[in-house]
Amino acid sequence: MSDSYSCGTSDKPLLGCTVGQLLNSIAAKYPHGDALVAFQKNPYGKDVLETAAVRDTHEGLVSDEPNSYRETASNSPVRKTTPVLRYTWSEFLAEVNKLAKGLMMLGVEHGMRVAIWALNYPEWILVQFATAKIGAVMVNINPSYRTFELEYALKQSEVDTLILQGKFKTSDYVGMFYEACPEAFEAAPGNVRTEKFPHLRNIVFMGEITYNGMYRWSEVLEMGEYISDEELEEREADVAFDDALNIQYTSGTTGYPKGVTLSHHSVLNNGLIIGDGMAFTNEDKLCIPVPFYHCFGMVLSNMACVTHGTTMVIPCPAFDAEAVLHAVEAEKCTALHGVPTMFIAELEHPNFKNYNLSSLRTGIMAGSPCPIEKMREVADKMYMKDIVIVYGQTETAPGVTMSTTSDSLEMRVSTVGRAFPHTEIKIIDPKTKKIVPCGETGEICARGYCTMKGYYNNPMATRQVIDENHWLHSGDLGTMDENGYVRMVGRLKEMVIRGGENIYPREIEEDFHQHPKISDVYIIGVPDIKYGEELCAWIKVEDGMTLTEEEIREFFNGKIARYKMPKYFRFCTEFPMTVTGKIQKGEMQKISIAELGLEDAAAVKTA
Repeated sequence: MSDSYSCGTSDKPLLGCTVGQLLNSIAAKYPHGDALVAFQKNPYGKDVLETAAVRDTHEGLVSDEPNSYRETASNSPVRKTTPVLRYTWSEFLAEVNKLAKGLMMLGVEHGMRVAIWALNYPEWILVQFATAKIGAVMVNINPSYRTFELEYALKQSEVDTLILQGKFKTSDYVGMFYEACPEAFEAAPGNVRTEKFPHLRNIVFMGEITYNGMYRWSEVLEMGEYISDEELEEREADVAFDDALNIQYTSGTTGYPKGVTLSHHSVLNNGLIIGDGMAFTNEDKLCIPVPFYHCFGMVLSNMACVTHGTTMVIPCPAFDAEAVLHAVEAEKCTALHGVPTMFIAELEHPNFKNYNLSSLRTGIMAGSPCPIEKMREVADKMYMKDIVIVYGQTETAPGVTMSTTSDSLEMRVSTVGRAFPHTEIKIIDPKTKKIVPCGETGEICARGYCTMKGYYNNPMATRQVIDENHWLHSGDLGTMDENGYVRMVGRLKEMVIRGGENIYPREIEEDFHQHPKISDVYIIGVPDIKYGEELCAWIKVEDGMTLTEEEIREFFNGKIARYKMPKYFRFCTEFPMTVTGKIQKGEMQKISIAELGLEDAAAVKTA
């Protein structure tokens, strides 16, 4: 039996250019093609949908051209006529260059950190490419962060310039910033001075309201007029593809969040390979409801589009199932991205059948374990016959394995594909660090161009995940077959040990998805005095149906091993999750321990 090692091969070389150089070439190649389409606030005062965001004043910010807004009509009674903001590739490049010059006028130098704290707005993507052009490092700040988390990110990454949006629902971003940095309220724009944030100088409001200590968005664009094209070109020429491009903060499940530093080379080529895997061309349109601040939105979506001249479609600032369905139909999108919970919400939306999604062809389901049955349902009901899965993590920019449109549906729904081109994958025994034989479970490790430069200002944490041979240890458990296809088993820390038996929750979750009444399910380990751990199932039942523990036990009797049958069941309508749609099993465990009265068992110390 062969070992669990694979290296992705390709006759297509990696690109040796910067993100700015790539954008220049794509804009020259497809000047009149649509680069970006964003569903905007209705000029008559109503939003795209009732749940969509109300921005302060963003109309006309990106372009003053009268045809920047075009009407899209629909015959469905549940939808409204909505203005759509569009850029061609030449228009998009021009706006990126304006912003890049504006940032230069603010004093942003090569290597300085520019943070953006905002939801999915067109300006977010402009910042992504403008910072890349001038060699600045964009710092993605999670829109769900509050003051303490904002303070940590600004200090830890030594941010020089912060770009932030206004209010969204109950989040007042300007108010939270003033709470974290009251000195800015008394400062002139560009002259913030505070001991708490010694590097911070510039605050830019992503709109046209005047706030103390902040530049307005249009002011920054106007400042760029004082920078010549030649000066911008000189700055671009100083940027190397190995330079840092981006800092993204991990979830911080073990202590404070860590700033993953990614290069132009890793992000650009990851997007290129991902787009290739979906067979993207300049004729495709990708609907992007996943957050930009996360690698899924920034790389798997935005960079996969830009490397192929594919249109980026923003359906809404924050996920809304019907806004996504509307955007796909209105723009005839050929691809759609999402985490499993997003696809489930779209499939289960009461107006799902009112939308024509037949233009869809491909897309990615990723971000958390993808239920096989839901993958099949999406492929069938949403016409996404070429839907694929990408596996990876922020530290690998993010993808390392992928199923592609050339794989059979069975392999695309039951595995996370094979190693990316130019990427090595191995699966090791977590204890001995030796490569395990094919078919055996172990920790997934990756090595190649995609590996992060390190955790920003945290060399100790970097050494804990990247070993002396440059392998990045994922903390994920999986198996590899003889053909190199990888299957996910779960997280190393999520493995449940019941009386000495190693149990992998992902396997049981896949089994439970076979039950016709189960919409979604997650298995967790909870403490047990006798066995050390027991299984607890959190189950969401299909709409309009009822289900009992007894029915589940009867259905699976003789179909799955007895040790896989959970001791506890919890029926729910939703799961604890992050803003990106990732399930929070740690929160599930806390809730389950409290509800089941397992505090004594949880207090038992183990080796």
